[in-house]
Amino acid sequence: MTTQLSTTDLIATIEDLGYKITTPRRDLINLLGNKNEGFTAEEISKELSHVGRATVYRTLQLLLAAGLICKLAMPDITPRYALSRLGHHHHTVCNKCGAIKEFRDSTIERLLKAAEPDIDGQLVGHRIEFYILCKTCIEK
Repeated sequence: MTTQLSTTDLIATIEDLGYKITTPRRDLINLLGNKNEGFTAEEISKELSHVGRATVYRTLQLLLAAGLICKLAMPDITPRYALSRLGHHHHTVCNKCGAIKEFRDSTIERLLKAAEPDIDGQLVGHRIEFYILCKTCIEK
């Protein structure tokens, strides 16, 4: 089971890492805490027009480095982000609307274990994203 991090969790983690929670960072974190879908840095910047773009980008990088958000590569090269969930997971990303959903699948984990003998080295992580057309886009 995965659980979404709360705004309080996000703020506490940043503070625990030794960073100050400035008003712009708090505004950004509050906005992200209400996001149920993926987002781009540019979308966040537009929604928080009173926060400088550099602050948005730097804060997203901070959240990414802290493991609080996930960065997903999109076919159009524009990265999308999503709040991290507690627990191991993978993503589906809609090619049309950019909606990001999470899933877990034990088959993938078994596949990785089976591939380990063929890997020249130690497997230390992986990232899997499926690019889809979501149900909403298909219905439109």
